[in-house]
Amino acid sequence: MSATTTLDTKGMNCPLPILKAKKALKDLGAGEVLEVIATDPGSVKDFDSFCRTTGNELVDTNDNDGVYTFMIKKS
Repeated sequence: MSATTTLDTKGMNCPLPILKAKKALKDLGAGEVLEVIATDPGSVKDFDSFCRTTGNELVDTNDNDGVYTFMIKKS
């Protein structure tokens, strides 16, 4: 799945990655995909919870040596 937009939040700690993703999702249409790149280990739980709460779909999560990638499909 390819992303409509990529958001780089490397080096940022909670809650900044979530807040920036929330803002970026507002600019996307339904069905478009936001890719978020983060280095905060807590972001794994945060994005899972964020997607469940907001109704957006967490399509994919990847951990590549402490660099986390989240693919979020806007509902």
